[in-house]
Amino acid sequence: MKAFLAVVVGIAALVFLRMVVQDHDNLFVAAEAVHAVGIAVLIYKLTKEKTCAGLSLKSQELTAIFLAVRLYCSFVMEYDIHTLLDTATLATTLWVIYMIRFRLKSTYMEEKDNFAIYYVVVPCAVLSLLIHPTTVHNIVNRVSWAFCVYLEAVSVLPQLRVMQNTKIVEPFTAHYVFALGVARFLSCAHWVLQVLDTHGRLLTALGYGLWPSMVLLSEVVQTFILADFCYYYVKSLVGGQLVLRLPSGVV
Repeated sequence: MKAFLAVVVGIAALVFLRMVVQDHDNLFVAAEAVHAVGIAVLIYKLTKEKTCAGLSLKSQELTAIFLAVRLYCSFVMEYDIHTLLDTATLATTLWVIYMIRFRLKSTYMEEKDNFAIYYVVVPCAVLSLLIHPTTVHNIVNRVSWAFCVYLEAVSVLPQLRVMQNTKIVEPFTAHYVFALGVARFLSCAHWVLQVLDTHGRLLTALGYGLWPSMVLLSEVVQTFILADFCYYYVKSLVGGQLVLRLPSGVV
């Protein structure tokens, strides 16, 4: 039932955005803005609350990895405004990692952050070797680009595992993860609407073979990974609960 509702709400939101937003490139800017709000909430939690309880160090490390790889690809393939945005996000992520590893280590819930990251890193690496862009760029750059696309789609899984293990999510962590969910939906909407606007020509511009479909699929996957959490977040917010309690089996 929740999956059906997620699909219906997602389609309705896409239709609404297509009608309201004239320039669909603005959706990408909106996604970055929402992501920045989530990061601001995270910074507040670490600096004011002086705790990293409930945060996954492994998710932050996966985020740093795909951002670093994407920055490399941006510099050698297509330097643009996204490069500057990724640089700022990477710097912030590295700061968060430093705070969790050193300054706030005593509050880090290491036993709850037990997702084995090689479960996602290795499959993403193998998949990037098999399916990557068919552009004129160097093969190393093309494989690297595919790797960061795949890794970004699943980088939040360790954070969801931490929340699954604790069952109780304090407000700032919940706000941060919800912001990630909204940002990824807007990013997915940007891609879907661009494909519709160009009548599929955008997929052809990305290359041939399975790669264009995998790019779109990665956007959809990372949106649906967070959809379940976002459902309970909104439900908790409507119910006036400051602390989010997740039922068994969620995420």
